[in-house]
Amino acid sequence: MGAAENKQLVHDTFAALNSGDSEKFFSHLSDDIRWTIIGTTKYSHTYTGKADIVERLFTPLTAQLDGFITNTILNTIAEGDSVVLQTQGKSRTKTGKAYNNTYCLVIQLQNSKIQQITEYLDTELVTTAFE
Repeated sequence: MGAAENKQLVHDTFAALNSGDSEKFFSHLSDDIRWTIIGTTKYSHTYTGKADIVERLFTPLTAQLDGFITNTILNTIAEGDSVVLQTQGKSRTKTGKAYNNTYCLVIQLQNSKIQQITEYLDTELVTTAFE
C-alpha cells in the first residue's frame, strides 16, 4: 500500500476506536502488534499482541475512565509504511478529573495491518489523572 492508503487505514482504525467498534479497530492490527507507551507511568510499557493490549492496557484504563478517550486527529504524515498521527484525546476519569491529552503516534504498517505503535504523550498528565 502507498502512503495515502496507509493514512486512510490509520484514520479508519482510530475512527473505529472512537465509535466503540472494537472489532473493527482490532481487525486493523496485526496479531503480533507491539504498542509501546513511552515514559514511566503505570501504563508505560510495551504491549505485545491484541490480548495483551486488551488485558493490560484497555481493561484497566477503561475501568478508570467515565467512557473512553475520544480522539480528534490533528495531523497525519505518511511516508512508505510509516504513519505519524497527532491527536487530541478527551475524557474524564471516574473521579471527575479531566483527562485531555495530546498524542503523537508513530505507526509502522506491514501487509496492510498496523504492526507497531510508539505512543508519545504527556506522561505527567497520566500520572496526575490516574494516581
